[in-house]
Amino acid sequence: MEGVLGAMGVMALVIMAVIGLLAGWIAGTVAGRNRGMYMLLGVVGACAAPFLFAALGIGLLAAWGVFAIIVFALIGSVVVLFLGKLLFDR
Repeated sequence: MEGVLGAMGVMALVIMAVIGLLAGWIAGTVAGRNRGMYMLLGVVGACAAPFLFAALGIGLLAAWGVFAIIVFALIGSVVVLFLGKLLFDR
């Protein structure tokens, strides 16, 4: 796991956080409520997804670089936002 973090660097973590914030902001705007919660969930999903994919053995991070990080962060934030919507919005 240290190899993934070392390969990604701080800039990649910032990119993932920004993608998660944007995805959460859009989800909160569409839902009309809980914008802060959606933004937090978006960041959690975006930052966790590349590590999860690396732990599962999906090694596209090294081959595709920043593009893979963006795609994985977007996928992770959408999945976590969807789960958050199911759990918290009744």
